[in-house]
This record gives sequence, C-alpha cells and structure tokens, in this order.
Amino acid sequence: MRKLKNSELDRLSVDAFKDAKKTPLIIVLDNIRSLNNIGSVFRTSDAFLIEKIYLCGITAKPPHKDIHKTALGSTDTVDWEYAENTLDIVEKLQADNIKVCAIEQAENAIMLNNFKTEANTKYALVFGNEVKGVAQNVVNTSDFVIEIPQFGTKHSLNISVSCGVVTWDLFSKLQL
Repeated sequence: MRKLKNSELDRLSVDAFKDAKKTPLIIVLDNIRSLNNIGSVFRTSDAFLIEKIYLCGITAKPPHKDIHKTALGSTDTVDWEYAENTLDIVEKLQADNIKVCAIEQAENAIMLNNFKTEANTKYALVFGNEVKGVAQNVVNTSDFVIEIPQFGTKHSLNISVSCGVVTWDLFSKLQL
C-alpha cells in the first residue's frame, strides 16, 4: 500500500470550499484558552465542511500566529464570527431553529454513541473551557447535552480531541 502524495488528495481550493455544500453543523467555542486548540478546531472544521465557528468570550480570534500554526490556513476557509457572550449565541441559534448540543459531562447527558440525529436538522456543538468546561448557563439552555463515553481513569479529553471525536461522529450520522 502506497501513501498518497499531497497532490493526489483532491483538495478543494479556498473558493471551492466557500462554494461547497456545508455539513449542517456549527461549532461554538465557549471561552477556550489555548490558541493551539482553537487552530486545531479550525482544521477539524475545514476537514468536515463545517458551516461556521463562533468564538466566544476569551476565545482568541484570527489572525494570530499560534492559531495559524495549527490551523494551517483553515481560518481562511471556515466562516467564523466572534461573540462576547456564548449564551447570546446559543439563544440566537435556537431562534433560528438550530438544535444546540453542549458537549459536557452532566446528569442525564446522552452518550455520544446513543445520540441520534434528525433529518433536515442543523446542530450547533458547544465545546467549553479547558478547565471549567461549558458554562452552566449554556448547559441549562442547550437542547441536548452529549457526553463522550470514556472508560479510563481521567475522564478528560483535550477540547480539540473532543471536537474531532464529536464532529466526526455527527458528520457520519448526518451522511446517512
């Protein structure tokens, strides 16, 4: 088996990405501290044709060299917007008939493997601060709380890993 060269990967141009049909997913970053995590979320969002990213609270915004280092140009492809208050964005999205899913460990959370997507429904995935997680008022307001099942001793994943796991899972389910 031969590894593919970059020239064989059938990559979209920036313009083609902008014109491509997007996956009905939106990412909301709630007070993310690490610029490398932010850049990684941009890359994941580019990989799965995510519609938009909302950067909220203390979450840094492009252009920034540390975001750029991990984003590898995806800040130019993925649509993004900054908002000071995460809860305001959640309520705006819900008013637009978008189902908001906080990704958090919480009472009565739905395990990711048990979460079922609905046809013709757009979802917003809220990922929280590296230490405090998704703000409680955002969890309270969300339509769903989804938890990634974990079986080891830590029960803690890096936010960029969580974003990759959940985004891939919902992307797969939405393709059916």
